[in-house]
Amino acid sequence: MGKIHPTAVIEDGATLGADVVVGPYCVVGRDCRLGDGVRLHSHAVVMGNTEIGGETEIYPNAVLGGPAQFIAEKGGGALRVGARNIIREGVSFNCGTTKGGGLTEVGDGGYFMANSHIGHDCRVGNRVTLANSVALAGHVTVGDNVNIGGLTAVLQYVRIGRDAFVGGMSGLPTDVIPYGLAQGPRAYLQGLNLVGLKRKGVSREKIHALRNVFRDLFYGEAKFSERVEQVAQRWKDLSEVDEIIAFIRAKAKRQICVPELTREEPSDA
Repeated sequence: MGKIHPTAVIEDGATLGADVVVGPYCVVGRDCRLGDGVRLHSHAVVMGNTEIGGETEIYPNAVLGGPAQFIAEKGGGALRVGARNIIREGVSFNCGTTKGGGLTEVGDGGYFMANSHIGHDCRVGNRVTLANSVALAGHVTVGDNVNIGGLTAVLQYVRIGRDAFVGGMSGLPTDVIPYGLAQGPRAYLQGLNLVGLKRKGVSREKIHALRNVFRDLFYGEAKFSERVEQVAQRWKDLSEVDEIIAFIRAKAKRQICVPELTREEPSDA
């Protein structure tokens, strides 16, 4: 059975699933939908056109569904958050914008540490971890199983491929390939997320092959676009390579994050 604290404000029109718990001084807006088993600790705010998936836990002073922090936006966007997320103290997720498609999406099973922020029109996958005070600007795309270290800022329209890792205290203005590891004040690609690959149970042989792929992509003699084609042909039997190549070839607003020693701008890809 759910439990609503007498000091909580549940506006008319809000929809609460079974076994929802709403703690002291929380606010749930009229256009909000809370799935079964959602738990709001004290002083949490869910507002706007927002849907929270079942069994998500929201800690004090989190604000989900606020309007985009975009001066030209007049409101009207939405926020969709998946199931079984842990959203810690002071976290903020903003709704989408009219110009950006109108929707901010967060997947299932994420862990969003204190004071982290997801801006308007972001697409965040499943099992993503944002450490303390990570900030995603508008229109950022984050793949499944990505981890981003504390105090990192991600520029608008950046893409982070699945199973990538971005180290703490980084500024990320470029796209990180799937399985990549990036870090630095102006982040550069340091290699592959080997820890993440091992945790996923990827075989030693496949990890060795992916390290060769990384070397061929970023340290070859040919132009970057030529190296991409060479890698695509040489390693075409590896599904992970297909994913990396597709990520690089995709139409995008940002360049690909590259290793510090090369600093080649792969604009001809």
